[in-house]
Amino acid sequence: MSESPDARSLVSASSQLNLMEIDAIDDKEFDIPQVDTPPTLESILNEPEDEDEPFILEDTCLLNTENIDTHSCETSSLASSDSGDRTHLKRRKKTIEMNTTVHGSVIRHSILKGISAQMVSAADKVDAGLPTAITVSSVIAVGTSHGLALVFDQNQALRLCLGTTATGAEYGAVSALSINHDCTRLLCGFAKGQITMWDLANGKLLRTITDAHPPGTAILHVKFTDHPALAVCNDSGGSVFELSFRRVMGMRTCDSRCLFSGSKGEVCCVEPLHAGPELKDHPITQYSLLAMASLTKILVIGLKPSLKVWMTFPYGKTDPASVPQLAWQFVSVQKAVNPALAFCRGDTIHFLLVKKDESGTIHVIKQRQLHLNCDVISLSWINSRTLVVVDSVEKLHVVDRPSQEELETVDLAEVQLVYNSSHFKSLATGGNVSQALALVGEKACYQSVCSYGGQVVYLGTKSVHIMTLRNWRERVDHLLKQDKFVEALGLAWSFHEGTAKAVLGLFGEPAKRKGVVADKMVEILFQYAERSLKKCPEQGKIQVMEQHFQDMVPVMVDYCLLLQRTDLLFNQIYSRLVENSVAKGVFLESLEPYILSERIGCLTAPVMRDLLAYFQDNGMMESVEGCLVHMDITNLDIQQVVQMCWDNQLYDAMIYVFNSGMNDYITPMEKLFQVIGPPLREGKPVSDVEVVMGNKLLVYISCCLAGRAYPLGDIPEDLVPLVKNQVFEFLIRLHTAEGCQEEEEVYPFIRTLLHFDTREFLNVLALTFEDFKNDKQALEYQQRIVDILLKWRQRCVILWRGLDQRRGLERWSFHVDDCDGGELRLHPSQVGCLFTFLARQLAKPDNTLFVNRKLFDQVLEFLCSPDDDSRHTERQQVLLELLQVGGVVQFDEGRLLYLAEKAEFYQICEFMYEKKQLYDRIIDCYLKDPLRREEIFNYIHNILSMPGYSSEEKRSVWDKTLQHIQELVSIDPSKSAEMVSVHFADEIQPIITTLQDDYLVFQFLKNLLDPKEGALPQSQAVLRLGPDVHEQLVGLLCRFSPQELTAFLKTSQDYRLEETVQITEQHQLHEATAFLLEKKGDIQGAFQVLLKTLETKLSSLAQEGAKAPPSVPESGEVEEAEEKEVEEEEEDDAPLQRVQEALRDIIALCVRTSHGLNQQQREALWFPLLEAMMSPQKLLKGPDAKHTSEALKELTMQVLNNMSTFIALPAIIQRILQDPVYGKGKLAEIQGLILGMLDTFTYEQTLLETTTSLLNSDLHWSLSQLRVAVSRGLHPRQDHCNLCLQQYKRRHESQEEIIIFSCGHLYHCQCLQRKEPGGPGAGPAGWSCYKCTSSQGGRARAGRPEAGEGRAPPSLGQSHESSTAPRRLVE
Repeated sequence: MSESPDARSLVSASSQLNLMEIDAIDDKEFDIPQVDTPPTLESILNEPEDEDEPFILEDTCLLNTENIDTHSCETSSLASSDSGDRTHLKRRKKTIEMNTTVHGSVIRHSILKGISAQMVSAADKVDAGLPTAITVSSVIAVGTSHGLALVFDQNQALRLCLGTTATGAEYGAVSALSINHDCTRLLCGFAKGQITMWDLANGKLLRTITDAHPPGTAILHVKFTDHPALAVCNDSGGSVFELSFRRVMGMRTCDSRCLFSGSKGEVCCVEPLHAGPELKDHPITQYSLLAMASLTKILVIGLKPSLKVWMTFPYGKTDPASVPQLAWQFVSVQKAVNPALAFCRGDTIHFLLVKKDESGTIHVIKQRQLHLNCDVISLSWINSRTLVVVDSVEKLHVVDRPSQEELETVDLAEVQLVYNSSHFKSLATGGNVSQALALVGEKACYQSVCSYGGQVVYLGTKSVHIMTLRNWRERVDHLLKQDKFVEALGLAWSFHEGTAKAVLGLFGEPAKRKGVVADKMVEILFQYAERSLKKCPEQGKIQVMEQHFQDMVPVMVDYCLLLQRTDLLFNQIYSRLVENSVAKGVFLESLEPYILSERIGCLTAPVMRDLLAYFQDNGMMESVEGCLVHMDITNLDIQQVVQMCWDNQLYDAMIYVFNSGMNDYITPMEKLFQVIGPPLREGKPVSDVEVVMGNKLLVYISCCLAGRAYPLGDIPEDLVPLVKNQVFEFLIRLHTAEGCQEEEEVYPFIRTLLHFDTREFLNVLALTFEDFKNDKQALEYQQRIVDILLKWRQRCVILWRGLDQRRGLERWSFHVDDCDGGELRLHPSQVGCLFTFLARQLAKPDNTLFVNRKLFDQVLEFLCSPDDDSRHTERQQVLLELLQVGGVVQFDEGRLLYLAEKAEFYQICEFMYEKKQLYDRIIDCYLKDPLRREEIFNYIHNILSMPGYSSEEKRSVWDKTLQHIQELVSIDPSKSAEMVSVHFADEIQPIITTLQDDYLVFQFLKNLLDPKEGALPQSQAVLRLGPDVHEQLVGLLCRFSPQELTAFLKTSQDYRLEETVQITEQHQLHEATAFLLEKKGDIQGAFQVLLKTLETKLSSLAQEGAKAPPSVPESGEVEEAEEKEVEEEEEDDAPLQRVQEALRDIIALCVRTSHGLNQQQREALWFPLLEAMMSPQKLLKGPDAKHTSEALKELTMQVLNNMSTFIALPAIIQRILQDPVYGKGKLAEIQGLILGMLDTFTYEQTLLETTTSLLNSDLHWSLSQLRVAVSRGLHPRQDHCNLCLQQYKRRHESQEEIIIFSCGHLYHCQCLQRKEPGGPGAGPAGWSCYKCTSSQGGRARAGRPEAGEGRAPPSLGQSHESSTAPRRLVE
């Protein structure tokens, strides 16, 4: 697309639409899978909507002539009107800001001023009327409300005025326009149904068609197809017709064929597929595809070579007022160009891709749908990746189809869009249209929108507007004109990276495109730098200037680095910014995050000097250090930088400069040792700065020995061995370079590190030694360092068990008297670290270190020191590792075992005992070790159950276990019970005797016998336990856990009832006693126990309720009384709750047992219970006992409700009246009880009556439905028998019986008898329709299925089987 908008014409622009020059899509980039087998239509319709295939098509421009106003559409909204319907509602104005934050201005909104002016002029001067329709090709044609068609050329000059106002008065307004593909013919549809064809070369009328469709309907659409003699039209009746133009003997004719009848569903939009000249040989074009949108679905049909429906697709649930939309576009998918149809109704746009495979099969593939938040009234493609839609509030939305991202929104209220409502309502012919079509027509603007050659034209009441995509330069410049430099750079970068949407004007290879965009970005950066200096506030606070440059300078730095143009950043841009001191400072500060993230690795010498000077002048030394360790410092003055780092304590930077600048890895260590060495040698405390230096030194040594650079990165591979050797040689030096050999202690560096942090220094060595398995030189250094440590250790004088007189404590004290001079004083914890380190090195499986016997004995003595509580677990683990690798083979095992027991190293003892096969002694180790006591049960089980152990060994463990059984039970009763049940089933009674504590016995037996625990299997040995053991557990449950007793009695069956009853009676556990008596069969005894319990609790409740009320507290005691009120309420409710629980138990007993008792036995249970509940109530009198009395009455009602099921109601009332409490009183005293019983009776009676009524109603309804079904007349589907296929009246003189089923199938009775012998003889109830049963895969007649052979296939409408008896008719 050319940059000059005035140099293009319609013809030249349309010629740019060349689909075959599309850039190839990278399948890997877009993740496009290869399709081996084309899908079927059914699979396409059912597949999930997860398609994400990209569309690519070069963008073109259509209209941009000298009279086009190319201003952007940021205008206010005016009301749009309908040219045909003057009563059309005014549309409210809404403004939406254009989205320029991400994509900039994508759409250029222009007005065709020449055409707009001439439309207005024609309306005024020749009474042409208002515009009603528009179509665009190489020319633009505008239809008017007075029947004229104005044709303009590419220069917007009026070329033809077709028709007259007289014709317009006869035909009505122009309602549809269409130009054929070679721009030689124009079709005009009119509001009263006529169609005219015009020659665009000379303006001659070629045809007037009046009989192409039913009269009285308006033309909604008329469209040329790519076939020169074929067109389609759509009228307001919802029908679609094919128009075939012929010329026979000089006569022009038109044949019409109905493609779709409006009676089957009204079509309100049609769209034929148009292909450009470059796609005329496309395999799909030969079919002349036509898309039609009805009110419920869309249809894709082929007109050639014969009419065929290719696809139907329903919309689903939509708003009835939404307008269906269709739009075709050729798109490139998987390196093939194929047509795609976009369609919608409402807010969801669907896509169908039509393609033809190598075998010639046509596939219609459903693509991913697009959801919008608006009601679409216009849908157009502006290129193969971009859609332009207009919503119902006249907002234009530019949407990127692959990403489904909305790029821009433009207000079209200024356009005053023309609507086609009057034509859809067919007002010119009397308004004879359906209500649904008229509703859709309210927002129909099909004839006001036309897309051609990458542009979309909109027809307004007084103007014509055109929407085109801006090219990429124009979009960037548009932002620059608004001083939005940051947005312009962001947009340009998206063009550079290929992530921008709706890109126009970038051609060629990706590298070439990036180069073009990069040049533009450099130009913008220069402008941005100049603007930052010019717009800088000259007066005001320095903070304002800093904020100004902080908003602008980082943007320049960021984009220069993105473009990899550091030369531009540090030369041209920096040279301009240094003119302003504030800008210079902000620039230098902005470099820090990029240096730390390693986006900048090298600075020019001037910038580097300025950076260091600026940071140093402003006291930003931490920033200096952070930057130095991430940069190439070869162009700096090394000595100056080192001195600066040392003076400002930038140790990381100093080390980095030495390492990277001079490949010197030793000098940094010397400098750090010079600082931390003297105070450590003199025994002075180290300062915080010295601690930091010492820690850095340890980390630095660790990095060097591991081959890593400090503080980050890696040492070059060719220098790694050299650096390791240099560091080791440095550490094992006898003296420092500047020290006096006579006065200085030997090995000063190792000595210093041991004094500074023994543990961490030894950890560094240990980690380093892990990597030295195959390095012979490094192993020699390892042995040398260990020898140095051992040499000090050999001179160590250990004062064993020295007594501290002041505290009375036994401790160790250490000092090392070096044979070579000097004394190494170590704290006991430091000596422990040293010995632990040596032991760990000796414990390695591939250990090559040599240690003499005497020293090794001292190491073991230290590790097993009983007086050193520090790092007990670590010392034990180290010694265990030594034992496992055989490091103590020559050591006296007896001595080692003695030391281990004394030091409480039970894992060591276990190892030694296992080695000697003293497995019983290991049990003592587990019992003494508090950390592993729980593991003893698994150990015992493994020894006693696993093979590999002798009987003597197992016996020793068995005896040892019994010896400590009480301790084992105290550790875990559950695991002990499981162990005993498996291995000691015959020793249960002796074990119980051994357990002296009753609570231990209770826990043990509970886990052994209670099935609820579920912790152990119920072995046969447990089942053989005598009842005395179970009864013993019952007694213990009565003592320690009475709440669990009843549950145990219900699950266990191994106790004796008589003895168990005596135990529960002894402990006065009435609930358990009652359960046992009931289980024994003594129902009366169980009842008496529970009744006695209930009476006791009722007596307590009555006494509590009859107490006098508490006295009124004085004023000083009010607060105290309020605090106790809640507690007293809870205490008051406790007796009542106990009564409720006791009553619940006894009622449950009575209900359970009453089913098996006679009337007299039932009365013996229920009446004493009723009397027990009523007797306490005579004691509860007065207002203070009202609450308790009411509660007891409710409980009495519970008893009455339950006993009424088993006792006759008169007997209950008689007993109540005979009771002294109620019998001698007034009727009011028993009124509550009687009314309660009557209420219950009334409720049950009402429930029974309602249920009976509902059942009778349902039965009546079912019978009435059956009667209606039987009485309904049957209408046969055919007039012939479905078996013999002859008419049911074969002979006039004979009378034949005819059988008609409720499904409508008819049979001769004789035919049915011959087909199914004995069928009618079985009675009407046994008959079934032969055809229906056979269509369901088999015959089901009288419950006997029979396979039907040779039967016709079922029809689609037969999906049910008749269950109604057939009718027998006699002719």
